[in-house]
Amino acid sequence: MSNPFSRYPRRWAFVLGLVVAIAATAIETLRLRYANYLVYTDSTIDFWNGINPYTQQFVDAHGRYFLYTPVFSVLYWPIAALPRWLGPFVWNLTNFTLFTLAVFTLPKPFEQNKLKIYLYLLLVLEQSVFPFQFNIVVAYIFLFAYSLMERGRTGWAVLFIMVSATTKVYGIVQLLMLLCYPKALRNLCWAALAGVALLLLPAIKVGFDGLLPCYMNWWNMLAQHQSADTFASLLYVWPLRLALDHYRIIQLATLAAVLVLFFAGWRRWGDFSFRATALGVLMGWIIVLGDSSETHTYLIALSGYMLWYWLQPSHTAFDRVLFWAMLVMFGIVPVDVFVPAKVHNLLNGTLFIDVYLYAIAWARMVIALAAYGSGSTTVVPVSSPPPRSTR
Repeated sequence: MSNPFSRYPRRWAFVLGLVVAIAATAIETLRLRYANYLVYTDSTIDFWNGINPYTQQFVDAHGRYFLYTPVFSVLYWPIAALPRWLGPFVWNLTNFTLFTLAVFTLPKPFEQNKLKIYLYLLLVLEQSVFPFQFNIVVAYIFLFAYSLMERGRTGWAVLFIMVSATTKVYGIVQLLMLLCYPKALRNLCWAALAGVALLLLPAIKVGFDGLLPCYMNWWNMLAQHQSADTFASLLYVWPLRLALDHYRIIQLATLAAVLVLFFAGWRRWGDFSFRATALGVLMGWIIVLGDSSETHTYLIALSGYMLWYWLQPSHTAFDRVLFWAMLVMFGIVPVDVFVPAKVHNLLNGTLFIDVYLYAIAWARMVIALAAYGSGSTTVVPVSSPPPRSTR
């Protein structure tokens, strides 16, 4: 694989973003405004000390919920063990760098647009750096796993997917993409084995008898969190908020529709563009129809949108307007330096313009996926058959 930073513009874009990330981490750490980092760290320490972090007492002490699985507490231990002045920097800068690598190592058909993708996502990425968010990890795991599958390294891709699925759940939807690549059954079996192994990791501390209660505590906390606030997803905006009590039915119904379109296009599973579109739709679904999405979580959804957008042979005026409107609403409006907080709260917090815009973009990708199934979409020149497995 060639050096992803071989071009100077990419190096400068990364350095610029890294400087902002370092400054943001230093400012928030010095001001003790690193609540998410403390949630990750304290919950992990509690876990290893035999204390249940999925309690109201933990929420009251930290001002927020700990929503990650016990597997997270096992894997996060190396960060939690670091000094409080060092851990935040290791966490943020590692995640920032890995996300950058995930973008610049996307498959070859994106080569001419990688810098555009990175710059488009950079402001949203920095917004996730400031509050020490985990959604950066979810986003780059999606991208790394996708690139690995496209290069025929499905074994490693599956392991990445299962790490995501067993810590934050979101990543599990990417397992569907394995059907588009060779030896799908073998890879699904490998995913099951990897998933079981990861889910058993907390037994190192709680023993096998303590696994089920541990996971039940986590599950109950998820349910409590979902009903405690208003989030940035379609489930909380008009008109779907009228049916919020039936949110799970809405989620399952929309996912079923996506699955129908995916399987209807099975003849196109060998097309590069179909696979990128399908992944973009899945990455969007987990956010725009998610239980507890927030503005910065759209880093995941927008990363998937980039896969679709930059593979189009041309863009309509509508697509271009939508593209730039989302950059403004997700990248610029939430930044207090650019837009007053009151304006941001009105546009995105009250009117949910950012959610509506992405919902339109997601619908656009869904329509494109449907067009593949109907055979009405011409194969884009970058299309290629799935790579042969190297394992």
